[in-house]
Amino acid sequence: MHTDKKHFHWGILYGTLLVLFTAYVLLDTFVIPRSYASVQSSATEGNQSSGSQSETSSAAISSSDTSYDNGSISITLTTSRYCDTTVYVADITLADVSALKTALADDTYGKNITATTSSTAESNNAVLAINGDFYGAQNRGYVIRNGVLYRDTAMSSDQEDLVIGSDGSFSIITEGETSAQELLDGGAWQVLSFGPGLLENGEITVGANAEVSKSMTSNPRTDIGEISPLHYVMVVADGRTSQSAGLSLYELAEYMQGLGVTTAYNLDGGGSSTLYFNGTVVNRPTTDGKTISERKVSDIVYIGT
Repeated sequence: MHTDKKHFHWGILYGTLLVLFTAYVLLDTFVIPRSYASVQSSATEGNQSSGSQSETSSAAISSSDTSYDNGSISITLTTSRYCDTTVYVADITLADVSALKTALADDTYGKNITATTSSTAESNNAVLAINGDFYGAQNRGYVIRNGVLYRDTAMSSDQEDLVIGSDGSFSIITEGETSAQELLDGGAWQVLSFGPGLLENGEITVGANAEVSKSMTSNPRTDIGEISPLHYVMVVADGRTSQSAGLSLYELAEYMQGLGVTTAYNLDGGGSSTLYFNGTVVNRPTTDGKTISERKVSDIVYIGT
């Protein structure tokens, strides 16, 4: 009897410790913020930004609910329906890739440091912004932002990343074929690690049944693509509501192909999918399909002076 009670007590203790450990792991993964570094500016960014601001200050700005033009940045926003889904397209033409920027929540590189897309956009004087790759939800995956290398640990050998070069070009690479430092040395301006790639050389590169791990087939989506040098699109599709079903990855790839995009890349979607333009959240972001509200994310991709 005494032995049985001892085993019983040890069982309770073991179970309690297991629950506490599991709770800590979950909190550490999804809740507890950890700051690793403040946002840095690369020498390239400083040189580019100085020129852009000088050009912008001398140019007249034309702006409306669906357009923006300051002489070096031109944006036109349109809305359409595709596969029972509302899709928002920002067509962007730039004089220099320095206007295609990224920003981290609270200007801090870390884990579980988040803010809404709109608040980070406002803090950085963004004209246009979309959510990024939510790098802070992962411990791996290359992170290069505005010419600064923050993380060089590969997610996996076949992880597809989008590389935006300092010449404005888009390319899709796998992390197993090159290091983050090699990408930086080769002129990478931004590296985003989510995926998959949707189009290369104008051809669809995902299968009809392809999907992000643990994701539903039809979803809110965020995508970025290149039509030609310094001519880009940012695309956000609403989903999970009776008004907008959401798109599969293949449907999104088909839509991007129809826009004339040559290289397209899938960013974080679902409740993260947000499009901000001229001080307003344009789309209807939702996680559960019932409440329309922004999810806090770790980073954005934006257009700014």
